[in-house]
Amino acid sequence: MEECIPTQRHSRDYLVKFPEELLVDNLGNHMLFAAECLLAGSFLEVEEAEGAQLRPRARSLLCSLELVRALLREQSLSQPGTYSEPVRAALMQFDRLFAEFELSYVSSLVAVKSPDEIYRQQEIIVLFCETVERALRLGYLTQEMIDGYEPLLMFTIPRLAIISGLLIYPEGPLSLERSPEQMSRVFSPFYNLLMKIRDLLRVLSAEELCLLERSLCAAEAEDPCSSVTPPAWGEAVPRVAPHTPWGLLESPHTTPAHHSLMGRLGAVDNPCTESPQHPPGPWLEATPGPRCSELRAHYSSTRDMLHTLFVCISGVADQLQTNFASDLRSILKTVFKIVASPAETSEETGGSKNEDGDLCAGDVPHVADCPLCPSPRDATGLRRAAGARSRPEWVPDSTCSHCSACRAPFTLLRRRHHCRSCGKIFCARCSPHTAALPHYGQPRPVRVCTHCHATHLSSWRTRTR
Repeated sequence: MEECIPTQRHSRDYLVKFPEELLVDNLGNHMLFAAECLLAGSFLEVEEAEGAQLRPRARSLLCSLELVRALLREQSLSQPGTYSEPVRAALMQFDRLFAEFELSYVSSLVAVKSPDEIYRQQEIIVLFCETVERALRLGYLTQEMIDGYEPLLMFTIPRLAIISGLLIYPEGPLSLERSPEQMSRVFSPFYNLLMKIRDLLRVLSAEELCLLERSLCAAEAEDPCSSVTPPAWGEAVPRVAPHTPWGLLESPHTTPAHHSLMGRLGAVDNPCTESPQHPPGPWLEATPGPRCSELRAHYSSTRDMLHTLFVCISGVADQLQTNFASDLRSILKTVFKIVASPAETSEETGGSKNEDGDLCAGDVPHVADCPLCPSPRDATGLRRAAGARSRPEWVPDSTCSHCSACRAPFTLLRRRHHCRSCGKIFCARCSPHTAALPHYGQPRPVRVCTHCHATHLSSWRTRTR
């Protein structure tokens, strides 16, 4: 289908509705196997009633597949290398039936996202990006942390985003003027708790907010209620005996910890200003009122109030990692793609190009133990690359904890990727290229690392022209 009807393929936009863990390379094979099982009367993953409804789609899909196979066999014997109009029509029909079956089958297994939920998730992505930009301006985060995919950011960004969504961008995806049903499913279970957090955030002065955000960036290392006050806090947070810390939220619904945090925050409706000793932040109205003083009176000290916010915000953000891990991982991956520094070009790194526009082999850093490089001084390996018929040894995931090029450690966000040319493991930034490897039996473009793309494959393409 990629060769015959590349511009007439059925839309796959529905894939954005699927959980990220389902979007694997062998999903198509799994769908065909599921169709065969349904047609045979075996319901491995779905309920019997749902399987009965999917069986007609499975039958149509498999019949279409047999027709495509028969036409391709006849075409290969009569006119190999070309595609007749009947073959094109059969491929288009099979592609449409496959897409319809895939969407129906996956929808029966898991809850797929609605268009509204997809839009709300995109709003959260924008909020997270704005949060990162603000954190960079204020010095909470550094660009090096973003580019290095620091694991701590998986917790820091959602925590800061809660403050941004409630206080800095109150009309965004965390707007509490909406009903819980109108919010994203990621945050709607915490609606009441978010409202209490917002009311308490409005009481803080600009300095107190800065201290809270810095403590959230440092995770538990600078808990405002720890026994040792960080020197950077100065006299803004008086030293008092810490209260017994409450447990983090164990569920987005009703748990003892949830009730404890809700009770600790109190039931104050809409504080609008501050007491004279705590100047209002820029997000507060100038109209004086008694509610902020009343809310502050619920706490024995500023430190106690900051600790309450620290625990509640951390509890909500950390619970997202448990209850909505797939959604949050997808959001953060998109955020990192947007806010990370662009990959350096050859001009920025000082590399030179030959007449065909390819990087010269001598300008590409050598990858240690590259199986295609005879020696560190000879990084071409052209005869071996061009004449090889068996692929280099595939490095097991369990034996590699760092990128083979930049040596960055692999984390939940920085995933492992095998180079199909040399078999070694790289991060996404060091393996962004695709290339056909006909000498390895790969006529279609597959993932390759920057080293092989610039050193071995560019020279091999020049040699075969």
